[in-house]
Amino acid sequence: MRRVVVTGMGMVSPLGASVNESWKRLLAGESGVQALEGFDVSDLPSKIGGVVPRGPGGFDPLSVVSAKEIRRFDTFILFAAAAAEEAVRDAGWHDASEPERERTGVMIGSGIGGLPLIAESAVKLHEQGPRRLSPYFIPGSLVNEAAGYVSIRHGFKGPNHAVVTACATGAHALGDAARLIALDDADVMVAGGTEAATCRLTMAGFCIMRAMSTAFNDRPTEASRPWDVDRDGFVIGEGAGVVVLEELEHAKRRGARIYGELLGYGLSGDAYHITMPDPEGGGARRAMEAAIRRAGIDPSMIDYINAHATSTPVGDPVEIVAAKALFGAHAKALAMSSTKSATGHLLGAAGAVEAIFTVLAMRDGVLPPTLNLHAASEGCDLDLVPLVARERKVRYALSNSFGFGGTNAALVFGPPP
Repeated sequence: MRRVVVTGMGMVSPLGASVNESWKRLLAGESGVQALEGFDVSDLPSKIGGVVPRGPGGFDPLSVVSAKEIRRFDTFILFAAAAAEEAVRDAGWHDASEPERERTGVMIGSGIGGLPLIAESAVKLHEQGPRRLSPYFIPGSLVNEAAGYVSIRHGFKGPNHAVVTACATGAHALGDAARLIALDDADVMVAGGTEAATCRLTMAGFCIMRAMSTAFNDRPTEASRPWDVDRDGFVIGEGAGVVVLEELEHAKRRGARIYGELLGYGLSGDAYHITMPDPEGGGARRAMEAAIRRAGIDPSMIDYINAHATSTPVGDPVEIVAAKALFGAHAKALAMSSTKSATGHLLGAAGAVEAIFTVLAMRDGVLPPTLNLHAASEGCDLDLVPLVARERKVRYALSNSFGFGGTNAALVFGPPP
């Protein structure tokens, strides 16, 4: 099997419109969660979210698409385009030759896709009739159009695919893309996840499930608090994370900068409930175990886990249970943190964004903090890096993502070969 490395990274997140800005603010302990504006939340129990900053210094869609194209696409496609642009340039792959582009693929998924555009179009159809719909409504909201647009924009003619596995989407996209390279279906893959579903319909849907935080509407930055005794639900977020994955020898031949190696990828299913995780953590444990086995390392070599932990009362402890079951005594020696405490839960983009944070933790030797963790709930007694970032050498790291339907993904990253 061919080896796969990370040579480029791009990001749009509630912390900033680039990888460096997001990472800098994350390590500084800042939060991207704020009061929601732009649609009516007066009758919704949850009124906050992790919103990508716009305006000067923030996300500017005109940096990647024309004014005409902005009106054609749902925002999740625009986020993907921006993150991919940064990743491709970071990798030095924007001037690839025609044969090279034929061996370059795109795999960008989304958990929800263009729901805001679908909701808006449904209202327009009801109130104004079918002639008022945009001819770009369907292609502008389809999940796979994020990968399609990035492929068209850069001329990448290799595998073109989209993953849809709820909140595990971003991690599955990276793992599946790496396998395409390992199996020689491509030399380079532009892979990740994107989400921009922060709209009234999405909020109402999650609120009726009682899944979202409602107790901190007056203190938005304190709402996302994984493992904390006062957590009361997740905070919705938006953004995109995209990485350039490359076959090792291909990257070495062209002198590419290598951030790290994607060593292992594990998948599993809980086979338990459509929204609730297996309380014994069996699915999470099997995904992590499979990723570590594929990486060819011992579990005791994992120094850091970027956790899925979303700040829900039921879900957070399950990941602790799974880690203890897998790592045994070593669970007390490793560190685990949830960067969702700063960004909110980016749904289908979370796995890719958090994979980037995991690689950066390895590169810089620093653990991103779990914000708002003042008192961990019973049983959550691992090193959860509360409140502030901490220096620590990280040689091997895990990134976990779990989704509705009981779908689980884990990625193991190691140092540059």
